Amino acid sequence: MGRDRRVRVLCVEDDREMIELIRLILEQQDYEVLGCTSGGQALAAAQESLPDLILLDLMMPGMDGWEVYRRLKGDARLAAIPVIVVTAKAQNIDKMLGLHIAKVDDYVTKPFGPQELLDRIGSVMQRVSRADRERGTAIP
Repeated sequence: MGRDRRVRVLCVEDDREMIELIRLILEQQDYEVLGCTSGGQALAAAQESLPDLILLDLMMPGMDGWEVYRRLKGDARLAAIPVIVVTAKAQNIDKMLGLHIAKVDDYVTKPFGPQELLDRIGSVMQRVSRADRERGTAIP
């Protein structure tokens, strides 16, 4: 991405073990990983840290992932942050809703392999970087 700092990923997942697994996978590739176990924590962390990417579980108690997504996209400071939905819900209708109607950047279904997660993140970050360059807003 041409930045001097590591890519910061906010992982929103109610299962702490899943956060640690994702942290292990991503930190080996020099990503910085922040973890949150609730929607409210995620919104506060996003405001404070302004991550480069958000990995968002849909099925969480309290505020679910779709509500977190809606609030992120409704906040001018956070709306441009790409979101990859990570969920155990594998039905095609959910994927279509997420990708086409809600316009999430990508979708990963649990269980996933480490390389699949890395490939999806890399692909989204490349698209974002390319779009920034085309708009002239890339960070040198």
